[in-house]
Amino acid sequence: MPVKDIYHDHVKRALIKDGWTITDDPYILKYGVKILYADLGAERLLAAEKEFRKIIVEVKSFIGQSDIHDLQEALGKYIMYFQILQEQQSDRHLYLAVRDKTYYGILSTDIGQLMIARASMRLIVVDTDEEVILQWIPG
Repeated sequence: MPVKDIYHDHVKRALIKDGWTITDDPYILKYGVKILYADLGAERLLAAEKEFRKIIVEVKSFIGQSDIHDLQEALGKYIMYFQILQEQQSDRHLYLAVRDKTYYGILSTDIGQLMIARASMRLIVVDTDEEVILQWIPG
């Protein structure tokens, strides 16, 4: 079983406050004989559409010695999980959850914005002190 990210529980509580039901902690992805663990699976009823929206959330802290290395690691996981979900024709949307300091730091730089755009990354920006979601990107 993988080690939880330092902000795992903060993101989980923020999602719950935002009306999400945590369905998996961790969310297990299987591909062939390999098993991977995304941090969270969640769902929320969309009343207007009368259907559930299902997401998978990968939490990344970006607290290593190099923010570029942290970005490389987060991007690699995101792309791998995204490709597996597409291959399996999953109805879940993948999000990378980061704290606001990370989003307004490395992810707002030219290289961060390039990686987000080229990988079509969906982000959840979380205030980990208040444990609230500040922004869904792209929404």
